[in-house]
Amino acid sequence: MQIQTIIHAAEEGGSWAEVPALPGCVSQGETMEEVEFNIREAIEAYLSVSADDLAIETDKLVEVTV
Repeated sequence: MQIQTIIHAAEEGGSWAEVPALPGCVSQGETMEEVEFNIREAIEAYLSVSADDLAIETDKLVEVTV
């Protein structure tokens, strides 16, 4: 699976990454290799959680066609 990731330089050093297609999926690292490894782990963790696991009992997940 290919997914676009944006890697930013951090002001304090190192880098941080975000995945626009997965809201809240972010990570950081001191080196480019570390940030790439960490964001890959974050993506895998994000995708391993189902919407049902995240829903609170009062919440209802619905799909809307637009």
